[in-house]
Amino acid sequence: MIRARRRQLTATGLLIAAGLLAGCSSSAGPSGRPTATVTVTATVTAPASGPLSSPVSSPAATPTSRVTTPAGPAGCATTALRASLGPGGGAAGSTYYPIEFTNISGSTCSLYGYPGVSFATAAGGSQIGLAATEDPAFPRSLVTLAPGATAHAELQVVNAQNFAASTCHPVAAHWLNVYPPGQTSALFVSLAATACAATSVRILGVQTVQPGQGGQ
Repeated sequence: MIRARRRQLTATGLLIAAGLLAGCSSSAGPSGRPTATVTVTATVTAPASGPLSSPVSSPAATPTSRVTTPAGPAGCATTALRASLGPGGGAAGSTYYPIEFTNISGSTCSLYGYPGVSFATAAGGSQIGLAATEDPAFPRSLVTLAPGATAHAELQVVNAQNFAASTCHPVAAHWLNVYPPGQTSALFVSLAATACAATSVRILGVQTVQPGQGGQ
């Protein structure tokens, strides 16, 4: 099942990359595969200005709060979740990771829609570049998490070396900001990769939350 999702995300990623590559140098460097770990740290609260309208139309990673959630268990608070990255796999100039959310609380809760994801300078640090594009490969669906259960959202990381340095403004990144759907506090997940600091280049894409662990 994860292979089918990656094929769908690859196709979307290629369309995004094709447009972006039009203004890039034809002498891009060799692709390098990021190294992922699953370290998770404490949460941080988003700025007092609150969540922006959407990761698609805004450079901030905080997810939209304007989506109407179907009836069901209350949404999972950031403090009720642990986030980690599943094994990564490369295809078509990108690496794909399942962001896995595990309910560490004693109560059933739910996740609906897209997480907000961006690179960060450090655990609790500032955002690097643009937040992830919302990939519509799968529609939003309410995912119920019993205590101890896990759901995932597929993350695409486009190789920053696909872009000219003058376009990308490459910087070393070691962390991801991960906002669970509907939340304004982030979890931090360790991911060593090269990010683009330029706000004209978007190298992250994320799908909706789906049931189960990535790869199942």
